[in-house]
Amino acid sequence: MSLGPRLLHIARLVPEGSRVLDLGCGEGALLDFLQREKGCSGYGVELDDANVLACIGRGINVLQLDLEEGLAMFRDASFDVVLQIDTFQHLRHAEAMLRETVRVGRTGIVAFPNFAHWPNRLSVLRGRMPVTRRLPYAWYDTPNIRVGTFRDFQLLADKLGLRTLDAFGLHLGREVRFLPNLRAGTAVFRLEDRGRG
Repeated sequence: MSLGPRLLHIARLVPEGSRVLDLGCGEGALLDFLQREKGCSGYGVELDDANVLACIGRGINVLQLDLEEGLAMFRDASFDVVLQIDTFQHLRHAEAMLRETVRVGRTGIVAFPNFAHWPNRLSVLRGRMPVTRRLPYAWYDTPNIRVGTFRDFQLLADKLGLRTLDAFGLHLGREVRFLPNLRAGTAVFRLEDRGRG
């Protein structure tokens, strides 16, 4: 099984042999890849019954937990990397979960759809909420609680006292470093707690 280009870029950020916690791991494809290809170990966290069963079928260690309840069962820095890939926009308590991400992991990798991508801006200028590959739902039927941009996320990270180790965009399988807020459909941040640095 292969990963799509977006997840492959994210997988490259995870050092070989890392202990990984994947929050909102879905069917476990990324964690499965990291274990097989990079010798990583760890756990997935997922709420959906079908996704938990898919993880088990892949041999992924998975915990069925509601992320809104936090990560109190994990000690500080118990993982090398905590992944939050396409979960941030679904959480009511996103600020608390971002704090937990860098508390439990030495580094956190967060990726989410970038609402400031130029096609989204054009849709809003035309008076319509965007429906795109990265934001595929109509405004009235979306699982997303919020939308975010590079700038908004960076302001939140600064407010929480987090250090941004890297930030870039992804679009159509390519990394975007020049004007990523405008040119990329996905925002990717690699963060750590400033207190650890």
